Amino acid sequence: MKILVLNGPNLNMLGVREPAIYGRRTYAELEAFVRETAAAAGASAEVRQSNHEGELVTWIQQARGEYDAIILNAAAYTHTSVAILDAIKAVGVRTIEVHLSDPSEREPFRHLSYVSMAAEATFKGRGFESYADAIRHVAGKGAC
Repeated sequence: MKILVLNGPNLNMLGVREPAIYGRRTYAELEAFVRETAAAAGASAEVRQSNHEGELVTWIQQARGEYDAIILNAAAYTHTSVAILDAIKAVGVRTIEVHLSDPSEREPFRHLSYVSMAAEATFKGRGFESYADAIRHVAGKGAC
């Protein structure tokens, strides 16, 4: 199983950005964690990050026929991007939404998720473990 893990804006700043919310672990640590977790579940994961909405849309489109699933942390674009929603709907690739924090427990503007309108499942509020839950979900291993 091939999984494409996409991360949106500011996730490259993990460890620096609002550590009380996102923790002190770095983006490099997240990449390693995702790859190790995928391997343990019998899958491979390609991990990418972009601060640009259009690049995320392009990667979603390119996943069609190349990946079995997309795990997407669209970050702030979760709450604003109809373009990402449309891309997910267009490609027909299983898409799982993830968040390090729980947006429903944060500012009201974060309660709306366009991604969830097309995502098969959402895992949130467990830091890096949200990614592990999503990986196990798509690999058929069940989430914790």
